Amino acid sequence: MKYLLTPLLLLWLIPIVFGQQRPFDVEQRVKQVETGLMPAVQIADQTPVRYTLTDRMRQLAIPAVSIAVINNGQLEWAKAYGYLSRDSLNPADTQTLFQAASISKPVAALGALKLVEQGELSLDADINQYLKSWKIQPSWFTEKQPVTLRGLLSHTAGLTVHGFGGYAKDKDVPTLVQILNGAKPANSPAVVSDTTPGVRVKYSGGGYVVMQQAIEDVTGETFPAFMQKTVLGPFGMTRSTYEQPLPASLTANASVAHYGNGRTIPGNWHTYPEMAPAGLWTTPSDLARYIIDVQHSFKGESTHILSAAMTKAMLTPQIGGHGLGPAVTEKDGTLAFSHGGSNAGYKCQFWASADKGQGVVIMTNADRGMEIIQELMRSVSAAYGWTDFKPVTKKLAQVSSKQLGKLAGRYTFRERPNLILEIATANNGLLVKQLWNQYEFRLLPESNLAYFAEDDGGSVRFETATDGTITGLLAFGRERWTKVN
Repeated sequence: MKYLLTPLLLLWLIPIVFGQQRPFDVEQRVKQVETGLMPAVQIADQTPVRYTLTDRMRQLAIPAVSIAVINNGQLEWAKAYGYLSRDSLNPADTQTLFQAASISKPVAALGALKLVEQGELSLDADINQYLKSWKIQPSWFTEKQPVTLRGLLSHTAGLTVHGFGGYAKDKDVPTLVQILNGAKPANSPAVVSDTTPGVRVKYSGGGYVVMQQAIEDVTGETFPAFMQKTVLGPFGMTRSTYEQPLPASLTANASVAHYGNGRTIPGNWHTYPEMAPAGLWTTPSDLARYIIDVQHSFKGESTHILSAAMTKAMLTPQIGGHGLGPAVTEKDGTLAFSHGGSNAGYKCQFWASADKGQGVVIMTNADRGMEIIQELMRSVSAAYGWTDFKPVTKKLAQVSSKQLGKLAGRYTFRERPNLILEIATANNGLLVKQLWNQYEFRLLPESNLAYFAEDDGGSVRFETATDGTITGLLAFGRERWTKVN
């Protein structure tokens, strides 16, 4: 085990179940999910690897995991595991709050789209028409094309600031205008235009802060009050709020944020005044209500917030494939919408089909949570027979130590030479270290020159000169690296 855990986390983790009685087949599926976690890669001719949820929570130092599964258009089950924190004997339950992080974005997008339907905002007009407290500064890029709400929602507005770090309990919290200007006490740079709008996807949490300001300027309401009235209330999301900091009345059953080593974040969690991109507190069951209503609206079965036409527009891929809020994909005839989230000490993910009534929401309170989330996504998919999230199977080759030695060395990224990979031999494979962030991962061989990442199956192929010397590598089909020694 990489990290030493407190005795508390070595206790048998207590599951808290949504509802009292469920059909036997649902109980079987729950059991299959709990015991069927699997890595992204399975090795051919070897016994398939399976984990239990409780074991992985201990190994990854994750105090709490909460899950909700949608089947046949309804919340089939929800269950929470573990404790509010590593230092607490209070068990997590299905009412326990987590920070939704970037899942805040697709929920917030519903509020903006509702204003579009009401004629208060336009998807394709210059967003500066609606901003009163702050304006996007003109640039060479906006001369060609204005920043629009469509661009903000689909990350094609060409704005800066990918994400936000939040504010520790003892730090001053900036106003929205200070955040947009990058002025103290804001800890993020100013939101500016640095790419022509509508040209490509450029993920921008900063763009959603602009949207938050526009909503407040148009409605004259605080963003949390607007979202409560417009989205959270109509969806019945009674355990959800955009209030930042979290109201004292809700802290008793809020999960505590944890670093990757299992230690609690000082002050229990960070505050995010960037509410639209990162500030939602919620539960998997409440997010399931959001998903189910979107699914029903997409099929024209209910219109609690958006019309069927606007819901379909929201789930229509824009430039680069992102929708107006959620990510949108189509595979094997299934249109799906999804989003992940990563705040300090919280990781979460949801996935849902648009028209087949399927979905899953997973929330955790630790920085290594995404590892267990991906394993759980594969487990849920297997239990319900979904076509998504299946592990890939790779055939392992035996490569001589001499050949592995030829591949070892330093490689630089052609487009950014300051980025360096250091590759060393390791047990019939290669250990790759990204020197700029010290992240390590292992490559296993499919042949002398073809390798795959042990953690996710991504492919790496080494390139050679005419004399057979190693000149570089192509990683994951898109990144070219040059061997320097």
